[in-house]
Order: sequence, then C-alpha cells, then structure tokens
Amino acid sequence: MAQITFDNLAHSYLAAPKADPDWALKPMSLTWRDGGAYALLGSSGCGKTTLLNIISGLLHPSRGRVLFGDRDVTDLPTAERNIAQVFQFPVVYDTMTVRQNLAFPLKNRGLPADQIAARVDAVARMIGMTDTLDRRARGLTADAKQKISLGRGMVRQDVNAILFDEPLTVIDPQMKWELRTQLKALHREFGHTMIYVTHDQTEALTFADEVVVMSEGRIVQAGTPQSLFDAPAHTFVGYFIGSPGMNLLEARVEGATAHVAGVSVPLAAPYATPSGRVQIGIRPDAARPTTGDGLPFRLLRTEDVGHHRILRGEVAGASFNLTVPEDEPIPATFDRITLDPARIGVFVDDWRIEPLERAA
Repeated sequence: MAQITFDNLAHSYLAAPKADPDWALKPMSLTWRDGGAYALLGSSGCGKTTLLNIISGLLHPSRGRVLFGDRDVTDLPTAERNIAQVFQFPVVYDTMTVRQNLAFPLKNRGLPADQIAARVDAVARMIGMTDTLDRRARGLTADAKQKISLGRGMVRQDVNAILFDEPLTVIDPQMKWELRTQLKALHREFGHTMIYVTHDQTEALTFADEVVVMSEGRIVQAGTPQSLFDAPAHTFVGYFIGSPGMNLLEARVEGATAHVAGVSVPLAAPYATPSGRVQIGIRPDAARPTTGDGLPFRLLRTEDVGHHRILRGEVAGASFNLTVPEDEPIPATFDRITLDPARIGVFVDDWRIEPLERAA
C-alpha cells in the first residue's frame, strides 16, 4: 500500500497545448493517504479516467509527477507500480474457469497453492460466485463476468492501490448495492488504498471516505461526502451532489442580506460586497413553503418519492426545488418560500466565498 501524491500534475492529448481548453487535466496537486478509500466523481469527459490512467501508468502526464510514498513513479511502466485495476467493461479469460480467472494474478506471482486456494475461496464468497467456481467464464452473463473482474482486482493483498474505473456499469442495481457494501468491507478488513471512478454520486458517496469532484479537467473540491453536501466550494459541486441538487438564485449581497427578485433574504453572517456574478445557493431541504412573506414561488408539480415529497417550481424564472417530509403538511395555496439563513451559501463566479466573520 502507498500514499499517492500528484505534484503539479497536468495532461493534454495535444502535442503543443496553448489555451486552457487544450488541457484534459488542468494543473493539480493532491495527496491521498495510505489506506484511504477515495472516489473520483464527475460527469463524462471531465478527466476522471485520464487521471486514473496516469496513476496506473497507462498514460504519461504532460507535466508534473506521480509519487507512491516518496518514490517518483511517473516514468515507471504499469508492471512496476504494483497496482490492480478493474475496468468499466469486464476483462476475463473466457477459456478459464472462474476459479482460474481469480487465481491468475496470484499464480503469476508464484504464491503457494494452498494460499491461492484460500484467497480465491474468500474472494469468491465475497462476490457471490462460490457455486460457479468451476464453470468456464464463456457463457456467463455480463454482470457475472464483471464480478470476476472485480474479484481478480481484489484477490491480491500486496498491491500499492486498487483502481476501479466505473466497475459497476453493467451490474444490476441490487448487485451494485451488494458489491459496494462488499468493497467497503474489504477496505475495512485489509486497508488497501482504493480509488473508485464514477459519474454516479450514490456510488461515490457510499463507497468513499473522501470524494474528489472533477469538472472540465479540474479538481473543484475534495472532501468527505458530508462536507461536499453541506458546504460545496463550487456551484458544480452543489448541483452535482444531492438529489435534487442545490438551488441557485441570482442575487445582490449587501452585508447580511441577499436581494433576490426584489425580496430581502437574511443571511447568517455579513459578507463583503462581492463583484462578479453573485448567486446564493440552498439545499432543497432548507427551504419551506409558506404564505405571506418570503420569496415568490410558482409550483409546477409535486413528486411523491416515499419518505418525502419534491415540490418543483420556479423563483423569478429560475428552477427551484423543495423537499418536504412525507408527514409535514403543505399549505393549500402557498405561493412563497422561506430559506434557512444558516444554510445559505454565497457564490461569486461559481466559487463559494466565506462571510466576514469566518474569514477574519
């Protein structure tokens, strides 16, 4: 296992990049501690797989270094990095049995037969394939093959890191939940450094101790799932994490008041008067329907999702969602909403700013 450090890392697929859009990965520096469980989260094309392939050695960065512990591995081939990688689509040997597929990485390293057998049996139990160990991989379903691929990635206990590139794409929803649970159990038991790439926030937030959110080749925030939800550093994080995502409203901020659509909205603390595009952001569960005072709200539809209802509507022409507990009454003719001041964030040109009291 190893601590992984990116030192001013950047990459472009162009021979002579010039402008910002030419870079698939913008310059970044970050350290992942030894034995942590991490997720790279972002929409398709944001640079997640590029970064993963640089870690594994499948791709050489245009700039910067990758370190495993104190060792610079930037120029080392994949075989010398001592990692395991599980890809988006299953990579298995069809002519081998499930048992032989799982044992393959261990046999290549010359482990004793009894150790191989014990480890294969343990991993087979974990991925639910004990009954199919002696079946050939050819003819198995796509999700069964991906389970083999996952198992083969996890069978080694001596790796510096295990990298997962959207490994549950072809797995059915129930099996996804089971495998995520099993991956967490494996991490707790063996303490491997695990890096999990996904565009699915549920996968990222339930798997990782720390989530790295990427957008357009940049790391926009890294933190615990709770910190990303409570205090997104960028409007993309607020929008991308949460279901529904954070509401964003154009605003003018003066001291401890935000002015939205001609209405004064109290804030929890004063801010310096910001310049640039100013927005306030608030989670759907921190707004409440009301009548009388508040922001004008036009209800478009109500969705009942079991434990709560989603009220979808508009504030000053901008989309706005509220979540209301199932047992909470909703005013029959409400046309206003109030916001919890303690949970309003202020964003300037998409980046969160701190109030004066916290910045001092």
